Amino acid sequence: MDRREALRRAGLLLGGVLGAPTVAGVLAGCEASRVPDGSWAPQALTRGQADLVAAIAEHILPATDTPGARAAGVHRFIDAMVAVSYPPPERTRFLAGLAEVDARAARASGRPFLECAVEDQRVLLEALDREAFASPPDRPDGPAVLFFRTMKELTLVGYYTSEIGATRELHHVPVPGRYDGCVPLAQVGRTWAV
Repeated sequence: MDRREALRRAGLLLGGVLGAPTVAGVLAGCEASRVPDGSWAPQALTRGQADLVAAIAEHILPATDTPGARAAGVHRFIDAMVAVSYPPPERTRFLAGLAEVDARAARASGRPFLECAVEDQRVLLEALDREAFASPPDRPDGPAVLFFRTMKELTLVGYYTSEIGATRELHHVPVPGRYDGCVPLAQVGRTWAV
């Protein structure tokens, strides 16, 4: 079986839960390099777009008692996914959606998203979230709605496949011991990353 067939079957097996580019990136072992942001250069995004992606990802998964999306390098993961795994039409749609988020912020507050107050950013993203996930399936979606669905998916995959997400947010035992198939969640507290 070749790689293309394996990806197709994995997509069918997952039942469309994750987008094909996301599955391809995870299967390819796409991981952000461990370099400080100052020396990291985005591949598909401009520096400004990467900062915008980092800010949006941090709103989706903010730092709490565990580090947030920015600390996990989710913006780097997303840049690598868009550069390597997205075909040109999907890459163009992603970038158009990113620009539309900035345009919506400018229409609402007269400033680009990154220059808006944190509360204004949150309100805009909550509106996008409601639009993206509460819209009827027969309604055509604009670039910002499609972008936000993709952005949320990539943020979650990037975070929970990062070292921070897998070891600090989820339980992680590098060499697991005994298998106990029926354990109440209250007993273990969190789900496990293996």
